Amino acid sequence: MLKILTISDDVKRQLYNLKFKEEYHDVDLILSCGDLPFYYLEFLVSMLNVPLYYVFGNHHIQPMITANGAEMKSPGGCVNIDNRIVAYKGLLIGGFEGCMKYNYGPKQYSDFEMWQKVQKMKPAFWKNKLLHQRYVDIIITHAPPYGIHDKPDRCHRGFKSFRSVIEKYAPRYFIHGHIHRYHLNEEWKTEYQRTTVINTCGYQILEIDETDLSRC
Repeated sequence: MLKILTISDDVKRQLYNLKFKEEYHDVDLILSCGDLPFYYLEFLVSMLNVPLYYVFGNHHIQPMITANGAEMKSPGGCVNIDNRIVAYKGLLIGGFEGCMKYNYGPKQYSDFEMWQKVQKMKPAFWKNKLLHQRYVDIIITHAPPYGIHDKPDRCHRGFKSFRSVIEKYAPRYFIHGHIHRYHLNEEWKTEYQRTTVINTCGYQILEIDETDLSRC
């Protein structure tokens, strides 16, 4: 069984503390869905010494300045998987950064621009289908799919192209951030076709049986 810590948007005291390693020592992998400071990601990955795959959100995260004055534009020890698929212990994991374009800031895309990013991933999806009999197991994004966990305002509207990804490539899990949950009764987990869509704002724990990954 693979235990995965998924995180997004909010720095949580439950994780950012000196007891983190003791309480989460059995986590195998960390997935970040954006809008988190570099120091937080680096703390988590250094404490557990496990891979951390991430995508950027839409809020500009200030680069870190090292002791010698160098600028770090990405968190150390972490891997950006925007517009690519990686494999880890049999899991096929892909990612897409950003949110719906609303004020022309960084990491914002129109639905057509996100559709273009999805099209660039088609060769990777089909390669996996040929080699592994499935397209992808997990997709991580910042924004949600259109009509699932999203909001009516443009900034928090989901991408229709993400619904197409779910419908065509049937990931087992589609994990996103961006949509803050202010009430306990707000929906955070939705079954859509053959995919479980999870809003991981804050954090969630996901367990996957890696011996049962084959899906047609």
